[in-house]
Amino acid sequence: MRNFVPLCLPLLFACGGNGNGRSTSPDVGADAPAMTLTSSAFTDGGELPVAYTCEGEDVSPPLVWSGAPAGTKSFALVVHDPDAPDPAKPKRTWVHWVIVDMPASTTELAQGAAVPTGARAGKNDWGKAMWGGACPPIGRHRYFFTIYALDTLLPQLQAPTRDELLAAMQGHVLARGEIVGTYEKQQEKS
Repeated sequence: MRNFVPLCLPLLFACGGNGNGRSTSPDVGADAPAMTLTSSAFTDGGELPVAYTCEGEDVSPPLVWSGAPAGTKSFALVVHDPDAPDPAKPKRTWVHWVIVDMPASTTELAQGAAVPTGARAGKNDWGKAMWGGACPPIGRHRYFFTIYALDTLLPQLQAPTRDELLAAMQGHVLARGEIVGTYEKQQEKS
């Protein structure tokens, strides 16, 4: 399982790829130790089941993580798609889910989970503080689920965007884990 994401060069980010299929997001903690992040719903690099998309129930998939180091005070989660709108010509990263200040005792989110007590959902690119499932307009997209172990809480962030969260996490990431799912709309395949 691949859980570590190398820091990508800005030029490669702008082109939407880094040549190895891993995240091209301008991310914090890329050099942090790896944690394990898994899902019972899909394998790393595998297809997201329809239930987690706009063509299904549009609920969040189950996630489990381990390997957080001593000193972890909270977890943050970001789910993004760097292939929007078209994987052949990506123009932007689309954010599907942001969660901040999950308690350090949290090690999983169940399918369709509510945000854990004490945590807050940030804004996705639909402008909502909730999960927004895969809904690619064209082609097969990649969905990067990244968990961050932080040495702090971030109470100043009430409903942060991904960029606000990433900026606030600078210098606070103790470890991170990642899993990637893919999806192409079923109607597009017909």
